[in-house]
Amino acid sequence: MAEDSNIDATVMQMVMERWQKTAMVIAKTEEALRKEGEQVSFEEIAERIEALDSRGDIESQGNLALWRNSEVRLPQARPETNE
Repeated sequence: MAEDSNIDATVMQMVMERWQKTAMVIAKTEEALRKEGEQVSFEEIAERIEALDSRGDIESQGNLALWRNSEVRLPQARPETNE
């Protein structure tokens, strides 16, 4: 079973600056971990994606529980305002 930190690191390698379906990120993460000899379920990866979103390490849109109807990406730089 993969450590949370290993799952997180692998998820972060799969997430891009553009929006991607959560299901695609989960599938790519599972494949990469499997190639490393790690056994991890799609559900475990989805839980880690939710944790990364809660921490602000990634951004999401839609309900993350609905993998095909939600998307994730790397956080976008916020424009600075001079007020």
